[in-house]
Amino acid sequence: MPHFCRMFLILVVTMFLAGCLALPIKDPYSYSSAVGQGGGTPFASYGEGRITGVRVWENNNYYYYYYNNNAYISGFQLRYGNTWSPVFGNEVGEKQEMDLFNDEAIVEVSGKYNPADYICYLVLTTNMGRTLSAGMPNQVSFNFYPSNMGNELRILSGRFNGAGITSIGAHWGFVDMEGAGNSTLGTALETVTPIY
Repeated sequence: MPHFCRMFLILVVTMFLAGCLALPIKDPYSYSSAVGQGGGTPFASYGEGRITGVRVWENNNYYYYYYNNNAYISGFQLRYGNTWSPVFGNEVGEKQEMDLFNDEAIVEVSGKYNPADYICYLVLTTNMGRTLSAGMPNQVSFNFYPSNMGNELRILSGRFNGAGITSIGAHWGFVDMEGAGNSTLGTALETVTPIY
C-alpha cells in the first residue's frame, strides 16, 4: 500500500473516532428526585402517549390550616391521550383542572412541601407558558425540570396517605408522537417499590 494511502486511511479513521468522541451521549430520560416526608402508599402515574390533562385537589381543611397556616395537595390525576389515570391520593377539597393544547407539554413541576407531612403547593408549567397551581405557597421550595431539551413530563411518582400527597418526584422523557410504544406503564411499575 502506498505511503499516501496509509496516511489517508489513518486520517479518515482518526477523524471518524474524533467525531464519535465529540458526540454527546445523552440518556433520553431524566428523574427529578422526590421531595417530601414520604410516608404512605407508593404511586407512579402511567398511560399511553402524551399527558393531555391534569387535575389537582387542594385541601384547605380548617383544622390543618388553622394550626399549620397551610393547605396541602390531597390528590391528583393525569390524562394520557384520552384516558384519565387513577386518582393518586384523594378527591378531597377544591379541584383545579387544566386541559393541554395540541403540542403543549408540561416542562416544569415546582411547588412547596412541609418536611413533616404534605406537599403544600404544586405548580405545573407548560412549554406554552401556561400554569396550573393548587395549594398554598408556604414551606420549603422545590423545582423540577428535565435534564434534556425537548423532554417533557412523563410520570409523577411519590407517596400518599389517607389525607394527601406526602412526597412527589418527576420523570422526564421524549414522546414520539409518530411512533408506537409510548406507554409509561413499564417505567411506572419499575419506579414503585412494593410494600410487604
